[in-house]
Amino acid sequence: MRIGVLGLQGDYEEHIYLLRKAMGKRSVSGEVIPVKDRSMLRGLSGIVIPGGESTVIGRLIERSGMTEELREMITQGLPTLGTCAGAILMAKRVRDRVVGEVTQPLLGVMSIGVVRNAFGRQRESFETEADVEGVGRIRAIFIRAPAIVEIWGNARSLSSIEAPDLGKISILAIEGSMIASAFHPEISGETAIHEMFIDIIKR
Repeated sequence: MRIGVLGLQGDYEEHIYLLRKAMGKRSVSGEVIPVKDRSMLRGLSGIVIPGGESTVIGRLIERSGMTEELREMITQGLPTLGTCAGAILMAKRVRDRVVGEVTQPLLGVMSIGVVRNAFGRQRESFETEADVEGVGRIRAIFIRAPAIVEIWGNARSLSSIEAPDLGKISILAIEGSMIASAFHPEISGETAIHEMFIDIIKR
């Protein structure tokens, strides 16, 4: 198994650490590598698109020449986990809580609509517990997080919370081999979401 973590910007090192830990728990051998350019996409079993600045990451993907190849690989079934900014980049519809429609570069591979900065800015960051289908109860940490407000087609929600001003919103969605997480599973230190991702790669 060879898992890549997009290493252009954001908290990719935390994902690499937790993926290695999760592989150990799942008794899976292999490697986890930071992906910095197109040549490193070849031979991957799965890829993680981490949190960070979604607009910046989207532009860096374009600048590195990875956009079309990455989009095609994901569309053709490459297991993909997008967290926070990664979930925004995977969504087919994106708007911002303040400015509305956005024109940032997107991969646009998943049948979800998200609202950027749905819970406010850095100072409105928070932590809660959430129930995840097939996993159980986890700690979910939200930092300038998006909310998944639309789900259609073959996508479905795996976890939702009641949020002030927003009502009941999805925080984790799945479609085929793609998972989009509004929260940061790599920050809590828990491996449950990464283990779920490894199980998707294995199947």
